[in-house]
Order: sequence, then C-alpha cells, then structure tokens
Amino acid sequence: MTNAASRLAEVRDTIARACKPVRREASSVTLIAVSKTHGPEAIVPLIDAGQRVFGENRVQEAAAKWPALREAHPGVELHLIGQLQSNKAEEAVALFDCIHSLDRPSVLTALAKAMDKAGRQVPCFVQVNIGDEPQKGGCPIADLPAFLAAVRQTAIPLAGLMCIPPADTEAAPYFAFLAKLAGDNGVTGLSMGMSGDYATAVMLGASHVRVGTALFGAR
Repeated sequence: MTNAASRLAEVRDTIARACKPVRREASSVTLIAVSKTHGPEAIVPLIDAGQRVFGENRVQEAAAKWPALREAHPGVELHLIGQLQSNKAEEAVALFDCIHSLDRPSVLTALAKAMDKAGRQVPCFVQVNIGDEPQKGGCPIADLPAFLAAVRQTAIPLAGLMCIPPADTEAAPYFAFLAKLAGDNGVTGLSMGMSGDYATAVMLGASHVRVGTALFGAR
C-alpha cells in the first residue's frame, strides 16, 4: 500500500509541477493508470490510495479482471488505450468508459453500431499516427479532417485526439503537433504522454496522460 500511495503521490506532484509554468490547474489533467499485465494485487493498492481511472490495452484482458474489480470498487473508470479490432466493438462498448484508439472507418462503423445497440454512448479519442509509422495504428495525418467529419456524423462523443510518438525520439515536437492539429480541427481533448514524458505532455496541453511504469514499477 505504501509503495502504491507514494508512487501515486509522486506522479500527481509531477503533474502539478508541470502545470504551474503553463498556468494550468492540476485538476484539468486526468491521470490514467495503465494496468495492462497487472493483476488485482497490484491494482487494488492504487485504488485504495485514491486512483480512480485505469487503462487497459486489450479487451480480452480487461474482460477477465475488471468486472470483479469494478463490483468491489464502484466509481472506478476504465479506458481502452490499445488498438481495437472491429469484432471487439460490442465488448469494448460494454466494458469501457472511454476509448482512445478510434483510428479507421471500419472501427468507427462497428463502434457506432455497438453503441446504438447498447444504448450507451462511449466517448472516443481519435488516434493519430503522429510519426507516420507504418507499423503503428492511428489515422494518417492527411486523412484526419475527413475522418473527424465522419465521426461527427455519428452519435459517438468525440473526446479529442490521441497519439503515441515514435520511440526513442524527443516527444515534445509530436505533442505540440497534436495540439496544433486539435486546434485546427476544433477538438479540445489531448490524450498524450506516458511514464517517460508525461510532464512534457502536460506542459504542451495534455488533458489525459497514460502512466504505467511510474505507478506500478518496472515489469
């Protein structure tokens, strides 16, 4: 418990310090604890320490562990931060409170249908392939205005834009570019920043940061 509480306090303090020079309130940043590959024994101490928003990469893994956790700990939010396959859309809509990886027309169609069927509108971030990396998911930058227009024609609540900068590069220019794309396209939310660069992301406007290692320790 002590380790979880102290790690959480340290991350929250880092967010608060990153907010000061850019005159933001720390409360304007949602901290998502990335609990992928971690079991309840690692997650519950963070919940007990006050963390309320968690992120998972895979629908199957979340389905295996979170229904029981949420029953025991009401008020916890669950976000899908990994790639989503169209055939998992219904399950994702049932399980998650927010989806960060809407990135292509097939997933848009599947999610719109699943939400309509469930009578549940789950906010979605559009993932942008900010580094133009062929191996990564995300909407190509050139296609973003048209894709956002398609999202806005559905009943899906548009939460903002999400990105994962290329590994082993300075993240700041990519975060700044995502913020510019958001402004150009009339979008406010920005899901960006992980354990190694979340302070930078906060200074550049992140509304949601996805932090795993700094909260759970190295795997």
